Amino acid sequence: MPRFKVVRYRKPSLKTALGVTKAKRRIKKATGYYAVTKPFRAPTNAKRRLLRRAGYYSGPMKFLRFLFRR
Repeated sequence: MPRFKVVRYRKPSLKTALGVTKAKRRIKKATGYYAVTKPFRAPTNAKRRLLRRAGYYSGPMKFLRFLFRR
């Protein structure tokens, strides 16, 4: 656990505040939904891993993407 309080950059949604999101995740985990859909996420995860290794999500690259945004 960090010793300092993490400052959120946006307020939580109503569903999160009421616990709806957490309940839905618990149900999905208990029913095995995540295990069934795991193979379908493989291509997306591989692409993200490739971009991470290439430095796409690094600080300077985030800044450059921000500058050249339309």
